[in-house]
Amino acid sequence: MPRLADGPVPKHVQLREILEAAARDELPADAPVGSERELMARFGVSRATVRHAVGQLVSEGVLYRVHGKGTFVAPARVDSQLHLASFTEEMRRRGLEPTTKVLDLRLTTPPRRTAVELRLGQDERVWRLERLRIAAGEPMAIELGWYPEPLLPKLADHDLTSSIYTLFAQTYDLAVDAAQQSVWAESADPHRAEMLGVPVGAPLLAFRRTSSAGHVVVEHNLSWYRGDRYQVHMSLDRGRRPDQHATQGGRRA
Repeated sequence: MPRLADGPVPKHVQLREILEAAARDELPADAPVGSERELMARFGVSRATVRHAVGQLVSEGVLYRVHGKGTFVAPARVDSQLHLASFTEEMRRRGLEPTTKVLDLRLTTPPRRTAVELRLGQDERVWRLERLRIAAGEPMAIELGWYPEPLLPKLADHDLTSSIYTLFAQTYDLAVDAAQQSVWAESADPHRAEMLGVPVGAPLLAFRRTSSAGHVVVEHNLSWYRGDRYQVHMSLDRGRRPDQHATQGGRRA
């Protein structure tokens, strides 16, 4: 590998491009890219140049660091288009086999905001369902959903490890066809970090979603996706108002 030459393109930019190309086209996920000392010797650059280039790629999610071990190629993120589809459908479309683990299911009184979102009366109960969503054997997301018990009697008798949207449509004649969704960033708390296999404080993408079947609201859902394994793609149309995007959501169920 030739040493990097002085020129109009700064050395840290040249090194960043070389490492990015290697991570994209040559090295498999989790492969080491070399220590700072190795990269300095290989390319004839300073420690500051190596740190600048590698730091940019780490911040962009191309590489990741493990304290005391080195820097490695990050697995490719799952890229989700914003549309109304289940997690199961989305992962299979990406060539990843989805599985689900039910963490908790109970009948309970919903939180105030949830009751409002679901348009419930004062004493109506909901199913509270917490699930771990897995893609290709790797934890991807935690979902916490609330579902009106009057609309979904005996929900606990059914298999909840697959798409519940399919279950709603086939068993309860409630085909989910619209949703409102918000997204923001959060840090992983100890419970979510343990479930997702990430460090406490790791970045997560958080979603809040309310879904409907016709005029009937059937779901209020919070979910937390690994920021290192998931990203959202959206198409923007200047000619549309925000209220015309009511059916955009993401993946779920």
